[in-house]
Amino acid sequence: MAKKEKKEKRKGLFGQAVDALSARDEKEEAKKAEEEAEAAEHEATLERVKREAAEAKARAADKKLKEAEEKLREAEEKLEAAEKEATEAELKAAREERERRREEWELKRRLRQEAAEKEQEEAEAARTYTVKSGDSLSKIAAELLGDGSRWPEIFEANKDKIKDPNLIYPGQELDIPAK
Repeated sequence: MAKKEKKEKRKGLFGQAVDALSARDEKEEAKKAEEEAEAAEHEATLERVKREAAEAKARAADKKLKEAEEKLREAEEKLEAAEKEATEAELKAAREERERRREEWELKRRLRQEAAEKEQEEAEAARTYTVKSGDSLSKIAAELLGDGSRWPEIFEANKDKIKDPNLIYPGQELDIPAK
């Protein structure tokens, strides 16, 4: 250390002033470098925080995307089920409509048949025959009922008009029973 002191004594006042200024400049540079290092460290911390925030946002977005995909999948499954159910319901409705129409057709057919039978019965029941010269109950039965031996049916239907089955008169109106 003695050497250093001797050197400083030799420098003189001007040398000492230069040394002091140099030391001061070095301190300022060191302080400035330290501040720059702190600023860089602060900037790096900010960048790290920003990166972590971005990563957190990305994770949150991924989570929301997965949730949305799951909801979409569930909605698609519900839609498929609804479409299947609708198809089954449409088939059921079509079957019911077909059955209703078949029943309606069957009812109309039955009503037409009953009406035709009733008309036939009425026509047969309302049949009358005007006796002509040379007629007999057996001849009328053979002609209108298809069998001469059915003459007693004509006699029974006309007992109020015929007293003797062997005596019928031309112009007489006889009711003819149904076939």
